[in-house]
Amino acid sequence: QVQLVESGGGLVQAGGSLRLSCAASGFTISYYDMAWFRQAPGKSRELVTTITWNGGTTLYADSVKGRFTITRDNAKNTVYLQMISLKVEDTAVYYCARGRGAGTHFTPTYWGQGTQVTVSP
Repeated sequence: QVQLVESGGGLVQAGGSLRLSCAASGFTISYYDMAWFRQAPGKSRELVTTITWNGGTTLYADSVKGRFTITRDNAKNTVYLQMISLKVEDTAVYYCARGRGAGTHFTPTYWGQGTQVTVSP
């Protein structure tokens, strides 16, 4: 059974940092491109960042460039999202996704349940 389980969300002050984890089971992430999306209240889900199956290419939404970093540890079957210099507007539920493609061409096929990130002023 394919599962993606996000963790690491929480409440942080603006300017702070968080690291999200996405632990995969039921499949091997090394065969897949992976991504993080987010959905803020009242808004549609948006792509944050993608990483190719071998980690060779990472792409980011303009709003997070220079602040967020996606990495993957294929040996641990886990994808990470390091977030620094967090802003109030980063507040959202963050979702991990398995799929194909990079950047805006990423097509998700499985989703995690999401983890809440709240950034206070």
